[in-house]
Amino acid sequence: MSKVPFSKRLVAFALVALMVVLPSALLVRAEEEPIVIGVAVAQTTNVALFGQEQVIGAQIAEAFFNERGGVNGRPIRIAYADTGGDEAGAINAFQTLINRENVVGILGPTLSQQAFAADPIADQAGVPVIAPSNTARGIPQIGRFIFRVSAPVTFIAPNAVKQAIKINPDLKRVAVFYAQNDAFSVSETGVFQQTVKDLELELLDVQTFQTTDTDFTTQITNVLPLEPELIIISGLAADGGNLVRQLREFGYKGLIVGGNGFNTTNLFPVCQALCDGILVAQAYSYQYDSEINQAFREAYKAQQGKEPPQFSAQAFTGIQVFVEALSRLDERKPLKDMDLATLRAELRDEIMNGKYDTPLGPISFEETKKDDGTPAGGEIVQERFYVARIEMSEDGKEGRFTFVD
Repeated sequence: MSKVPFSKRLVAFALVALMVVLPSALLVRAEEEPIVIGVAVAQTTNVALFGQEQVIGAQIAEAFFNERGGVNGRPIRIAYADTGGDEAGAINAFQTLINRENVVGILGPTLSQQAFAADPIADQAGVPVIAPSNTARGIPQIGRFIFRVSAPVTFIAPNAVKQAIKINPDLKRVAVFYAQNDAFSVSETGVFQQTVKDLELELLDVQTFQTTDTDFTTQITNVLPLEPELIIISGLAADGGNLVRQLREFGYKGLIVGGNGFNTTNLFPVCQALCDGILVAQAYSYQYDSEINQAFREAYKAQQGKEPPQFSAQAFTGIQVFVEALSRLDERKPLKDMDLATLRAELRDEIMNGKYDTPLGPISFEETKKDDGTPAGGEIVQERFYVARIEMSEDGKEGRFTFVD
């Protein structure tokens, strides 16, 4: 096995693949002070299954944009802070990046529940935040400086249920499971349950669990006698994967729809071969045909040996938004002439007004409003959404997301 450090191997692979999209590479002026962008995601606890993918996406973006010239020749540097899996961890990470690292903006946190706790701190400090995976209702409405490149659950979740009906047109009987201690799962299950009603399906039962649970015997034995034809799960990879595995072990053979927490290949080792057939709606497809997505895809595959997941693509996109907005701003008002507070404020407006060609497809931001009508943050405007079916090898050691019509 190579002893070259992970970060150096990643940079090398990323640059080779990403150079194909560059008409001409600009040199980064290494002697200039880097512009620091913060990344506050979960690198420990069970939430790290998502955070690890976000770190990889951010690292690829750092290599890509620095090779391209950074911000008009000035390099970027990413400062990382571990949020762990709870609100306190996210708050500490945000405070470190804002006050110690002096970042111009923050990508993060990993969970919506963390965002509701930490984003107000950044908003009060006037620091732009781009959420790479916060899809619960109300995220941009936290404050004027809050954006997200993760499409809200209301746009995505219904697609997977509709796909299940395409597979089984006679489907009527549905049961729902969700993690009641996770803000995103609570928000997502509300959308799923409303979708079930809107599609005139029968909601047989709703069962709750905790993201820390490992035994789901009680919930499963309550549901299976009702003979559901579809089970919908809102949870994270570890708990959701264990729930899927136990459902299959108890004999459930019907369709399963997983929520956004299932959008990671880290789910595969949890339920292994029993993951096969799960339907998951996604905001990203590695098959999307654009120069920047194909370059990102090849860089990810070169390092990881598999197709890139949604969370890595969204993290890459968040860094891209920061860099392109900073570059436009620098052309109008040189960044070196602004103090940090002014730069952060100007960057917020530049992010809002931009249009971006990303691995997710073309995106922009729409200004939202708080309940009292005052302006709030930026909601992503995204054109493309997908549904994938998980396909596992018979031994359960390999798996992939296969996109379906």
